[in-house]
Amino acid sequence: MQRRSDPGRRQAAAIRVALAQINSTVGDLDGNTDKIVDCVARAGRAGADIIVFPELAICGFPPEDLLL
Repeated sequence: MQRRSDPGRRQAAAIRVALAQINSTVGDLDGNTDKIVDCVARAGRAGADIIVFPELAICGFPPEDLLL
């Protein structure tokens, strides 16, 4: 069976996703933000449309350490 393409059907656009893994330091908001900005710049140059960072990338994990 041969499939015929539907001329009215649009194909989904390809999206390039970058997965960023950074070594966040708990409580170092400025340092972690600098790492994120660097990753965003590099991923942008590589053609990424979306960049995914780990949760709590800015404040570091686990945030409970900031309260102790």
